[in-house]
Amino acid sequence: MAACKANLRRFTKRGFGRVSFWGCLIAAVNIENGYAAGLPGRDAVIVTPGEEGLAGDADAASQGTIDEEQIENRPLSRPGEVLEAIPGVVVTQHSGSGKANQYFLRGFNLDHGTDFAVYIDGMPINLPSHGHGQGYADINFLIPELIEHIHYRKGPYYAEEGDFSAAGAAHVHLKRALDGTTIDFTPGSYGYLRTLVSGGREFAGGKLMGVVEIGQDNGPWVIPEKLRKLNGLLRYAQGDERNGFTLTAMGYTSHWNATDQVPLRAVNDGSIPRFGAVDPTDSGRTSRYSLSSQWIRSDQAGSTRANAYVIRSELKLYSNFTFFLNDPLNGDQIEQVDRRTISGGEVSRLWKTQFSGREIEHTAGLRLRNDNIGQVGLFNTVARQQLSTVRNDSVLQTNASLYYSAAIPLTSWLRGNLGARGDFYRFKVDSDNPANSGKASASLLSPKLGLVLGPWSNTEYYVNYGQGFHSNDARGATITVDPVTGAPAERVTPLARAIGYELGMRAAPFKGLQTSLALWRLDLASELLFVGDAGTTEPSRPSRREGIEWANYYRPFGSVTFDFDLTLSKARFRGDDPAGNFIPGSADRTFSGGVTFGDKDGWSGGLRLRYFGARALIEDNSQKSGSSTLVNARLGYAINRQFKIGFEVLNLLNRKVDDITYFYTSRLQGEPAAGVEDKHFHPVEPRSLRVSAVLHF
Repeated sequence: MAACKANLRRFTKRGFGRVSFWGCLIAAVNIENGYAAGLPGRDAVIVTPGEEGLAGDADAASQGTIDEEQIENRPLSRPGEVLEAIPGVVVTQHSGSGKANQYFLRGFNLDHGTDFAVYIDGMPINLPSHGHGQGYADINFLIPELIEHIHYRKGPYYAEEGDFSAAGAAHVHLKRALDGTTIDFTPGSYGYLRTLVSGGREFAGGKLMGVVEIGQDNGPWVIPEKLRKLNGLLRYAQGDERNGFTLTAMGYTSHWNATDQVPLRAVNDGSIPRFGAVDPTDSGRTSRYSLSSQWIRSDQAGSTRANAYVIRSELKLYSNFTFFLNDPLNGDQIEQVDRRTISGGEVSRLWKTQFSGREIEHTAGLRLRNDNIGQVGLFNTVARQQLSTVRNDSVLQTNASLYYSAAIPLTSWLRGNLGARGDFYRFKVDSDNPANSGKASASLLSPKLGLVLGPWSNTEYYVNYGQGFHSNDARGATITVDPVTGAPAERVTPLARAIGYELGMRAAPFKGLQTSLALWRLDLASELLFVGDAGTTEPSRPSRREGIEWANYYRPFGSVTFDFDLTLSKARFRGDDPAGNFIPGSADRTFSGGVTFGDKDGWSGGLRLRYFGARALIEDNSQKSGSSTLVNARLGYAINRQFKIGFEVLNLLNRKVDDITYFYTSRLQGEPAAGVEDKHFHPVEPRSLRVSAVLHF
């Protein structure tokens, strides 16, 4: 208990409040009582409460696995919200439904994924040197019904995690096979309609699985979204998770009209309605096609894993954020284009050795990735017609990574985790402006260290340290001339280092309850950022983020599970600056809680509440966003094994809140040439209902 007080003292002094202290107090009291329920195991922690008694395998308090059961009954307004099952993650949207979500975690406004790595069956989702933003992570092609589990890790403490994982990483694993055929038909409010057909059968000594998803949605927008989505998967699998392989083909395409964020002043004076748009021609189109394979072989000494993939990705976005500020005649609409082919793979080996009577677990791996970006461009447009080119490039970016880690039992109550990762990058940029063409390379060594103490009274304690990074846009690594002004431009540091620390504990204080507490800090080095919306670089200062996370899962009986998590964080630029030290868009408080229930027969459902705290919008904190609280609900009833009906209510309380808020200068027609500083927001959609009918045979 004394240790808990000491760790929290500096956080409570900094205004995190009584909740942090009492959260720790309750957890500590339960731990000291030492009720027998057992700890969850490595990467399967704090998700499915039970009495497994699996102590001694986790590496940190802030890692875990979300299983199929926890996902199945969660109400979801969009596919990306499955990541909100990860404690502390918030997923929003500021444009059309086909655009990548905006992610928030550990004091980061992660934009579309910059410091949050996402993988689906070993395929990397984050796209470096992307037309819209570094690390762009679009998971709109994900079909939630196919998820078997999501493994997550937070912080730069793991040798297996590389680019974009400073805040965390999520590994989504899909089901190997399906039994029978399922048809899911779901109409809803505002023209929503989704049809999902899936099935599986025995084939050629293995199992064949096929899935087709067709979707459309208009939303509440004055300019109907007219989302059209076609998605499919074909998988062949042999063997099992210890000895077997999968071969998977995936295809996805969608197009939509986009209502981007709108200025608050225009809504307040009645110029446009809350769900209106300033530029009615904003829109997007995207596609993704992939072929991938996973292979595993296990023996007495350990196991060998390998995966390989090739991905074809295209995106075209039309956006107008400032309206008539830069071009009073034609407007400020831009077109962002990204076309690339991604290829790569990974091979890893896990094995065990004996030393002084103790078993050491080793993991070593090699990862390769190549992004052949045929076109990454930024153009000035009007009504989706090109007026001029800001910049137009092709990029070849290659990354090779080696990593090694060892789990070493030191005593019966202490074990260590040592690791290191080496990354090498090579960039080649061919620009429409020869002055911005060139080659660059960079390398980085990232050490990792962890200690695990316990278990004592069904409790383990963790100390973690690690270095990580995110790569920057290759175009920023070779730039010499600002494409807009023609002025000299400073080049970007290709790899931006992150250094993280974490103290944590995890416990099963009594039957059915699992709880974890983590105190963390993350420092990011000074770097320059390449801004895809402007085609140039802008300076960024060194930063520090620190906070506390408390996650709880409680299963009192049967399939009923309660969960809640609370995160408190502080994000600041380091050093003094007259502009201020707040990091725009960083949330200092989030809360999520809910209940899920249900078996295969009878009633099932879930109720979710998510609180997204207020955020500083500019460095001096003089402009802040509002907070938001959303409640979603889901209820289903299985009439028999073959037929199930379901009801989903999104934004149950019909809260009039914002999905995202920004503060910047824009200009509407008739306003001063210098524009007006104002809040710009994208509203949460009003209450909506979806009804599903599921037939299985």
